[in-house]
Amino acid sequence: MSPHTLPLGRVIATLAAAFVLTTAAAGVEPQGRAAAPADQTQAPRGADSIRFAVLGDVGTGGRSQYEVGTQVARSLGTFPFEFVLLLGDNIYGSERPQDFAKKFEKPYEAILSRKIPFYAALGNHDDPNQRYYKPFNMNGERFYTFRKKDAQFFALDSNYMDKVQQDWLAKELSASNAKWKIAFFHHPLYSSGATHGSEVDLRDVVEPLFIKHGVGVVFAGHEHFYERVKPQRGIHYFTSGSAGKLREGNIRVGGPLTAKGFDTDFSYMLIEIDGQQMHFQTLSRAGKMVDSGSFSPDAVSGGSRSGGARR
Repeated sequence: MSPHTLPLGRVIATLAAAFVLTTAAAGVEPQGRAAAPADQTQAPRGADSIRFAVLGDVGTGGRSQYEVGTQVARSLGTFPFEFVLLLGDNIYGSERPQDFAKKFEKPYEAILSRKIPFYAALGNHDDPNQRYYKPFNMNGERFYTFRKKDAQFFALDSNYMDKVQQDWLAKELSASNAKWKIAFFHHPLYSSGATHGSEVDLRDVVEPLFIKHGVGVVFAGHEHFYERVKPQRGIHYFTSGSAGKLREGNIRVGGPLTAKGFDTDFSYMLIEIDGQQMHFQTLSRAGKMVDSGSFSPDAVSGGSRSGGARR
């Protein structure tokens, strides 16, 4: 190794540390927190797997968003993800150029500097013109699809599920031969949240298409907490809407939908697709493991699944 070459983990750690100093200088230094705890991020299992991060409801520009961004950068040193899904409410409030810098570019500077792409879906607090913002990779479209090896991703605009979008979704799902079909959008079809709850009208429209065409995994935000829903009709549903906002104590205790819930701190997800297995891990802004597990796509049209999530 050249004397001027550093391992990836040390590079990311250096960037993250420098970033904390920068944010402190900007007046957003974390307050009342001790030295950074041990990061519980788990390394990927496969050498040639698909790896990505999932962040929802991020764009506040506040201290907590910056803290989560710093922790995601720490995770990158252990779990080198290749891209990031944004689940909507990407920019809260005004959307001037300086707002995109404060609410997106600076919190994730250590990730963007590695040329890691973000793929965004629109939330109810987002101006639809975000689809023209190049770092969101929407290419001017409210809904779009892209493929990574054996996985195809479908970004939807859950604010306005008109017939044009429904017809597009049916066509694209039907044409896909991907082993993994993954949808991501803002409003959760199933939720135990006391504030919003399940989007039943939306579910009635899109879930039949998911079932018919073998969508196996769905990521949504909107609810400001983390919830892994018990598989519904063969589909794994995750809500991850607390990377910038938190609605503490909002998950209904003892509800029939929740397999695992976390609403006491901010969080994000890391996902790995390794052949027939998807591995997930959910971490808090302090780097604590909140939830993890694995499952396979063998019964995405309504049967039972091999493999199981674990806490």
